[in-house]
Amino acid sequence: MIAGPARPAAGCGTGRLVPVNRTPQAHVPLDLLTADPHPVWARLRELGEVVWVPEIDGWVTVTRAAAAAVMRDARSFTVDDPRFSTSRIVGASMLSTDGAAHTAHRRPWADGFRPVAVRDRFTEALRQEIDRLLDDLAEAAEPDLRTGLAAPLATAAMAQALGLSGLEVGQVLDWYRAMVAGVDEVTRGGEPPAAALRAMAGIRHHVAHALSEPASGSVLSDAAAAGGDPAVLAADVAVLLFGGVDTAESMTAIAAHHLLSHPDALRAVAADPALLPGAVQESLRLEPAATRVDRYATADVELAGAAVRAGDLVVVSLSAANRDPAVFDDPDTFDIHRENADQHLSFAIGPHYCLGVHLTTLQTTLALTLLLERFPGIRAAGPLPPVQGFVFRKPLAVPVLLG
Repeated sequence: MIAGPARPAAGCGTGRLVPVNRTPQAHVPLDLLTADPHPVWARLRELGEVVWVPEIDGWVTVTRAAAAAVMRDARSFTVDDPRFSTSRIVGASMLSTDGAAHTAHRRPWADGFRPVAVRDRFTEALRQEIDRLLDDLAEAAEPDLRTGLAAPLATAAMAQALGLSGLEVGQVLDWYRAMVAGVDEVTRGGEPPAAALRAMAGIRHHVAHALSEPASGSVLSDAAAAGGDPAVLAADVAVLLFGGVDTAESMTAIAAHHLLSHPDALRAVAADPALLPGAVQESLRLEPAATRVDRYATADVELAGAAVRAGDLVVVSLSAANRDPAVFDDPDTFDIHRENADQHLSFAIGPHYCLGVHLTTLQTTLALTLLLERFPGIRAAGPLPPVQGFVFRKPLAVPVLLG
């Protein structure tokens, strides 16, 4: 789940108009970050752990150590800033608050997303949904693992979790797509799109309706029973919806993309399913679904040798952290046997560590396990479209031959 600067702020958000010398500094064409950011981060890493990028109007962390330091220190680097893009669409939520307010948002949801709760509540329903989707894929003229498996599975899982099961899948997808597009637009400096605001209004209406009904057994109803305020829960439902669907869809599609692009790894995993969890972690490391999380400095502070001023935007590059050669040997290589792949920061770290990590990991691992059991001879249907995206990354499609 990601947010960025809604507007470049005069004096970096502090109201100061005096010029400030920020070093190290590097210019980065933003289109390069959409296509393939990894060579850019490698170049910036030669300048320092934290580099000022004028095109972003902020600092970018390009090592794992600097990224972790920022995310762990909510006192010095906050999400609670009017420029935070997600809050401009959904209002205050667990994603855009720190301290006691963040705890109040997150606490009602915590029990429902713990590992045992996720396993017990979702495994059988996910298995049934995956089996249904694989049946459909087997009948498809041109099967695509993104649109035929990853996206509908992620949508169904979050619909169940958030008490949206009574809605058409198309409606949930429309809300999700509008929210993701809205966050991306505001991150680039635009205004919240009307479609995103309409989606948020629809979510508020549905949450109010769902909570007026008897408890449904969803994580939403559990959160309400744990003391969550309906008005507050609606914002968190929106965050969990767009973050949960996008992360799980991308995670499954990208993991499939990596395996299909590396036939030796695919054959190894098909022959030994015990290798799959490590392959999923390595895929997350190599290409996180979301490239960045953003923070705003609350005071002047030194960060890895950089003089960060109060109000400065600090972009925590998860994709750069995950390919830090000081942590990961041969970092640009997909290696399903990598022993420290799980040291990636794709789900962040610190107080904003991804709440849905266990659900999304279960989805991807179970989906790929059942896919390879059903279609052990699966292979790519020609060259695969690349993984791309400015903030949220995924392949346009993952076309396959099922064998």
